[in-house]
Amino acid sequence: MSHTDPPGPVPAQVDVAVAARWLDGQVVRTPLLRSPAIDRLAGARVLLKAENLQAGGSYKMRGGLYAVGRLATAGHAGVVAQSTGNHAVAVALAARRHEMAATVVLPVDAAPTKVARARAAGARVVLAGSTVEERLAVARRISDETGHPIVDAYDHPDVIAGQGSASLELIEEAERAGTPLDALVLPVGGGGGVAGACLAAAGRPIEVYGVEPVGCDSLARSLAAGRPTPVQPAPTIADGLRPSCVGELPFAILRTRLRGVVRVDDEEIAEAFRLLLLELKVLAEPSGAAGLAGALRLTAAGDGGQRTVGVVLTGGNVEADLVARLATSARPRAEAAA
Repeated sequence: MSHTDPPGPVPAQVDVAVAARWLDGQVVRTPLLRSPAIDRLAGARVLLKAENLQAGGSYKMRGGLYAVGRLATAGHAGVVAQSTGNHAVAVALAARRHEMAATVVLPVDAAPTKVARARAAGARVVLAGSTVEERLAVARRISDETGHPIVDAYDHPDVIAGQGSASLELIEEAERAGTPLDALVLPVGGGGGVAGACLAAAGRPIEVYGVEPVGCDSLARSLAAGRPTPVQPAPTIADGLRPSCVGELPFAILRTRLRGVVRVDDEEIAEAFRLLLLELKVLAEPSGAAGLAGALRLTAAGDGGQRTVGVVLTGGNVEADLVARLATSARPRAEAAA
């Protein structure tokens, strides 16, 4: 379906504005950052929402806290979640805040930093397989055994709404500064964050783009096919962006609202990582830096119509050895252009 088709109805249960009000004072209101060097490279004003500074190290805290908080209010004593890492950490931290039990299912090759963070938050960590389907099967079994509901990383309406609050803050802060966004760019894993961004941008002349690593492009293929389409994820340094299939609820939101998907390779992601580290002194994980990589590719291919581009730096949970390798592997374009 073309991006010019009229959007379908907004799912009534996904309300980003309500989630943002609920989360006000519960999460960190992360800053907007800007770099002259990045602006020069992009040929546009680039506003970066530093969700790598969020509690738990990622914007997943917003969706996890909102969903778990509402379940706590409803009387549940525990929750179950599956993810590649950051959502599990967020659910674990949210459950601890509400004195609830948490079991999180992670892939066997999950980043050790994310496994350690989930355990430190008090969650029971179960390692299972390497695909979403394998993790979901285990999560459903645990849910059946314990009676605790699943807080799904991709298809839970409260998770989507909560994650969308980061984009809503970015949009509103840019407007207050007199630099309203022309485009908004987010990395895509299961699609919940970019779906929330589309809902946050509704009614405004903002083009929303998703960014996927080459070979991990379920959303791009799903949009072309008109239905959620799984892929066999290729190896990538962006470990948080390799689910095998976009979520059904995010796809239902995105299919008529997303302007497009930008594919980036690992070198582009690594270059964006270095730009953030060296120009802004900001440590983002490769999955979080992918949004900037996509924005730079988007503006390079554009016609100059995008004067202000917003990017959500979705997370900062990264292994120390990967930081060392990426930081020293090549010279960023900003240095070469200086």
